[in-house]
Amino acid sequence: MTSVSKQAHSRVYVIAEAGVCHNGSLELARRMVDAARRAGADAVKFQSFRAVEMVCRTAPKAAYQLETTAQDETQFDMLRRLELDEASHAVLARHCRENGIEFLSTPFDLVSLGLLTERIGVQRIKLASSEITNAPLLLAAARTRRSVILSTGMSALAEVKTALGVLAFGYVRPVSVLPSVRSFEDTYWSSEGQAALLKNVTLLHCTSEYPARFEDVNLRAMQTLREAFGLPTGISDHTPGSTVPVAAVALGAVVVEKHFTLDRELSGPDHNVALTPDELTAMVRGVREVEAALGSPIKSAAEGELEVQKVARKSLVAARPIVRGEVFSEQNLGVKRPGSGVSPLSYWETLGKVADRDYQSDELIVL
Repeated sequence: MTSVSKQAHSRVYVIAEAGVCHNGSLELARRMVDAARRAGADAVKFQSFRAVEMVCRTAPKAAYQLETTAQDETQFDMLRRLELDEASHAVLARHCRENGIEFLSTPFDLVSLGLLTERIGVQRIKLASSEITNAPLLLAAARTRRSVILSTGMSALAEVKTALGVLAFGYVRPVSVLPSVRSFEDTYWSSEGQAALLKNVTLLHCTSEYPARFEDVNLRAMQTLREAFGLPTGISDHTPGSTVPVAAVALGAVVVEKHFTLDRELSGPDHNVALTPDELTAMVRGVREVEAALGSPIKSAAEGELEVQKVARKSLVAARPIVRGEVFSEQNLGVKRPGSGVSPLSYWETLGKVADRDYQSDELIVL
């Protein structure tokens, strides 16, 4: 399975991020698959985790989670409530296949990674920004030989490079080679490591705020990632609306990921930063329109402009009646529409020539 970029030179890969906006309900999750398909997304993505593997029982909630969920509920209890079991994963993956949309899910622990790759059979792994320092998970993901989409929120370039070194090591080194920070670094710089990353990895610029402020997005950092690592890049966006993901496409994003919900009034940590189904549809339409508009870097007249060109441009015309044998001059030679005659670029070389026929006023000059 190759990276998204290998399939997306002419089509941006749009991920509708269902996340945990199903609130632990399989039926709500199924309806989200249907909504993502109707919106025109290429994939719908959930989150796979076991709270007991993911978070300590005493771990605090993030500020945005405290604002959107019960104050007396711990992060552990919140996540337990939002888990999807293995049977639910299987139902959703099958529902996606039957409806022509790719099933994706982000694993947050090794058990969930195994569920997705060994039993559900996903061919692409999306890793969250929170896991960029989780070397055991990065290594295990690469060793599955699946392509990886890696979000880079909360990280600096050096941390992204280290994570890529872990992935490169997992892709090209046998399990008998002992992992280490030094071996990650060496593998990153190796030719086989670079080749494996280019084949398998797509980076997503991300601002891990919920919602993210526009002034914190720094969208040009997406281009910095592309230039620094030579890998395809995209955006995982948490700002309100769809301005940022559509703008990212104009800047070369090959992947767009955006949260959506069936109802922003539902209780839960992510609903208030998510698009509604209608807004998701509008975002996908905007993405498709911008990617179509990007077109070719060659500057030339588009096919549809050629007929307009004949009407809108100008030609040399008789500024007044001209008789045969009269010399063309600034007094009798003019420039007017349409553009189907002699180009005005020939104006000066026409001056001084002799008319070989009579012309009525406004008649196109023939040379």
